[in-house]
Amino acid sequence: QVQLVESGGGLVQPGDSLTLSCEASGRPLTNYAMGWFRQAPGKEREFVSAISWHGSPTYYTESVKGRFTITRDNVQDTVTLQMDSLKPEDTAVYYCAASELYSGSPRPHDYVAWGQGTQVTVSS
Repeated sequence: QVQLVESGGGLVQPGDSLTLSCEASGRPLTNYAMGWFRQAPGKEREFVSAISWHGSPTYYTESVKGRFTITRDNVQDTVTLQMDSLKPEDTAVYYCAASELYSGSPRPHDYVAWGQGTQVTVSS
């Protein structure tokens, strides 16, 4: 089974940028679609973005389109979420996840492995 570790979270001000990274071990990421989810206090886990095995297509939830960019490096076994123009409503714990589907999915139950999460706080 693949193991995932996220990094890159932190406290930033509105309008700032952050780059989240997800590193895989145990198995190569080549045969997994990858997704990012987030969970704010008191809310359900929410789909943010997904990327297929080979990097295209990619998917985004409506609220982050044009601000977030997901990429992957199948040689380094990493997935990155570039987050620009951050807003207070982006505050959440962000999770990286691996799916055996080709294109990924917005549904958490389609993912077979999860990281431990990294906190992103956007506040002035």
